[in-house]
Amino acid sequence: MYENVTIRGGEMGKEEIGAYVDYVCQQNPNRKIETMTIEIDGDFVNLSYTLEPVPFERIRRITGYLVGTTDRWNDAKKAEEKDRVKHAVSL
Repeated sequence: MYENVTIRGGEMGKEEIGAYVDYVCQQNPNRKIETMTIEIDGDFVNLSYTLEPVPFERIRRITGYLVGTTDRWNDAKKAEEKDRVKHAVSL
């Protein structure tokens, strides 16, 4: 059930593993756990985990508009973008 969870330093029941997984999920809402290591150190437990990356869309300011892509622009707006002057920074 928890194939991406690794236990080190001892053994742990499924209910306890589930509680740690739930804790990490509550701390990181809307994120999924990619890998998780539960390290048992006497009376203490160390959690280390990685979360799946969050996809994002790059947004740029082009001809006064914030856009991700220009694929939905009409011909006039595409021509305006093509004709714009692109400034370079000289160091």
